[in-house]
Amino acid sequence: MGFQEFLSAHPVFTHEEFVEFLDKEKTRSVKTRESLLAYHQKQGRILRVRRGLYCVVPRGADPATCPVDAYLLAAKMTDDAVLAYHTALELHGKAYSVFEEIQYLTGRAARPVTFRSYRFRPVQLPKKLVASGKPRFAVKEVDRAGMTVAVTSLERTLVDVLDRPDLGGGWEEIWRSLEMVEFFDLDVVVEYALLLENATTAAKAGFFLEQHKEALMVETSHLEPLRARRPRKPHYLERGRRRGRLVSDWNLVVPEEVLERAWQEVT
Repeated sequence: MGFQEFLSAHPVFTHEEFVEFLDKEKTRSVKTRESLLAYHQKQGRILRVRRGLYCVVPRGADPATCPVDAYLLAAKMTDDAVLAYHTALELHGKAYSVFEEIQYLTGRAARPVTFRSYRFRPVQLPKKLVASGKPRFAVKEVDRAGMTVAVTSLERTLVDVLDRPDLGGGWEEIWRSLEMVEFFDLDVVVEYALLLENATTAAKAGFFLEQHKEALMVETSHLEPLRARRPRKPHYLERGRRRGRLVSDWNLVVPEEVLERAWQEVT
């Protein structure tokens, strides 16, 4: 495989992948490797996103303005990156809005990266999943531009954005986005919600499923395990927000606009 073929197959690539390619080409000199990267960057064929991460400039495009695939970049931010939360909704085509913050899960120590208008935000894996040996529970691999991208399934994403509404864009965005999904494997939703071992999150998932019982064909067998894990005392749907109405079935204090889905009245 020549260098052009490598670029065609890797619209986004890491320094490690580049070194692996050169090793196969019997180019082992460190100086040669760095010179090649510097040369092609100067020629406008590749862009440096951050240290060790590059994207390919389409032929004939201006490196300063050429489009970049933010999802592919996020998938390469760490070697274990999993696109998640609102970004997962976007990748699945189920987000009500498109954001410029791109979120990914990782077990590595990583810092936020800004590239052009995008902010790539690493989020640490839930501790309970790591402890149970299931950090990639309900993670899918999808093809994007010939590359494999790991992303949380819609079932896991449903629970994740309820668990971390700050990463879902707020309640209106979360509700509008999730209501675009026609089908969830509810057994997976329940299993994942229970895996997190968080009473408030279990109650949030149960509340959402009950509110959408008819549309999602939710059965009592889906709600009962979640109800059994609800908090013993009332908890707020959103931490730090002290207004709302108590939904006693779930011991959740829910904002009125969420209960009434007030945004549906806005045309």
